[in-house]
Amino acid sequence: MTELAAPPRADRPLPAGGPVEVAVRVRDALGPVLPELGRGEAAFDELAALVVAETVHVRHPHTVAHLHCPSLPVAVTADALMAALNPSMDSWDQSAAPSVIEAELIGALGGLCFGGCASHPGGTVTTGGSESNLMALMFARDEAIRRAFDTDPAEDGIPGYAAGRLRILCSAVAHFSVSRAAAQLGLGERAVVPVPVGDDHRMDVRALERAAARVVEDGEIVVAVVATAGTTDFGAIDPLAACARVARRLGAWFHVDAAYGGALLFSDLHRPLLDGIAQADTVTLDLHKFGWQPIPAGILLCREQAAFGPLTRRVAYLSALDDERAGYPNLLDRSLRTTRRADAVKIVATCQTLGRAGLAALIERCFALAAHAADRLRSHPDFELVREPVLTTVLFRYRVRFGDPDRVNGALRRRLLAEGAAVIGRTELPGPDGKPAGPGCVRLKLTLVNPEATTGDLDLLLDLIAAAGAAEDQPS
Repeated sequence: MTELAAPPRADRPLPAGGPVEVAVRVRDALGPVLPELGRGEAAFDELAALVVAETVHVRHPHTVAHLHCPSLPVAVTADALMAALNPSMDSWDQSAAPSVIEAELIGALGGLCFGGCASHPGGTVTTGGSESNLMALMFARDEAIRRAFDTDPAEDGIPGYAAGRLRILCSAVAHFSVSRAAAQLGLGERAVVPVPVGDDHRMDVRALERAAARVVEDGEIVVAVVATAGTTDFGAIDPLAACARVARRLGAWFHVDAAYGGALLFSDLHRPLLDGIAQADTVTLDLHKFGWQPIPAGILLCREQAAFGPLTRRVAYLSALDDERAGYPNLLDRSLRTTRRADAVKIVATCQTLGRAGLAALIERCFALAAHAADRLRSHPDFELVREPVLTTVLFRYRVRFGDPDRVNGALRRRLLAEGAAVIGRTELPGPDGKPAGPGCVRLKLTLVNPEATTGDLDLLLDLIAAAGAAEDQPS
């Protein structure tokens, strides 16, 4: 195998100067985007140099703001191969082998997730958590409408008298894509009922039961219970087994958004954190978050492949019935999209190169980095650790001596960005209702999904943050 070597570590995590200066440099260097006459290969060389110089380098150990991981060389190699071959996953005669590879990948991950709890697991590769959550909630919506109103929403649409009665229950700190999916599905964002969380930022099961009871008492229908396995900020994992029991009592769909934490399926050490995930009807995974894949590498797993039935379409130029009868599969039942990249190939290349144990080792390395960062923050006089990390995100703040804590913590982050020194995250502590807790709620965040980083890299990063905080926290 010819494999791309990992690119050398950039000297800086991002270009200095902030948005205005970077935009000026890029526009000046770029020149006309569509010149009358092309400049040949020199144009690419110059563009490549410009992008490398003026982009954020996710491989740098001081790029720790988001769930944005460095790509494994084997995955990059496979991605480049697919870009060169350019197969499309909307028909067998545009893909052939990749369609089989995707099906095998989904079967393997479905078995890992659901175990013996599913007879015919299915799924698809997606662009990420937003698409996966949208599809899962579409399946949930259609199933609820079929049961309650004896009509097929795929053919007849949502009955007018039904749209205002359908509800989705999820944690108050669930990903925003749940509410956005409700809007896209014609239910409206008000259909989403946010359930309070405890001090640990996990969904409060008693609050979930009370919310469900109110929905039923009001004559409304619970379409789905959505649990989160790895919130973006805290890495909190809802009590999945308890949430599943509530969903089953309601006769509702149970979806687990495991875009962050789903990769723990590979780790014997950390998989117990996902106890109850096998009871889900659908599960979202994002291997471009915590799986070291080039974007995109989302996955939607489904307990039963039959749930994808409403997506099936038959068009003469892609999925003729006589072709299907002759053994050529109809691929239009795998996705909301028509043209699709063969993204399963890079994931399978990674799985076969590293194996489950190799992926688990990378996960455990990131957990060790999070533990080290928490230890340093806990003992450092300039910092306040918010709480012990659950996954590999670490929330903290700079201890302000003179100024407003929110202003100083926000400003020190921007100082690091403007200097090109570090990319750290910023968020706001939510209350039980998921809304910002008010003044004093700004926190900084390290998202540690780079297994190449070292404890020394983290120590240096904390020194940079402390120095930036001291520069911003001056007596007035």
